Amino acid sequence: MSDRPTQGKAVLGKGTRVTGKSRDRLQSQLKKQYEAGASIRSLARETGRSYGFIHNVLVESHVQLRSRGGANRRKSAKASSK
Repeated sequence: MSDRPTQGKAVLGKGTRVTGKSRDRLQSQLKKQYEAGASIRSLARETGRSYGFIHNVLVESHVQLRSRGGANRRKSAKASSK
């Protein structure tokens, strides 16, 4: 996976205000990608926007946000057999 934006995706200028129909289109696009499994961080990288901006856009579009992922800490088998 590269840090470059994918072809066909609009890269928004940093700090550019996104309002009106363009924001509605962005919400729809991000919602589809997020629901298809993309992470907020990957969407932020692709669009050139911050994690917070993407998070807020998804919340505005009433997306059910996933919980944090990653490895869960579990007690080792040795510790639980004592």
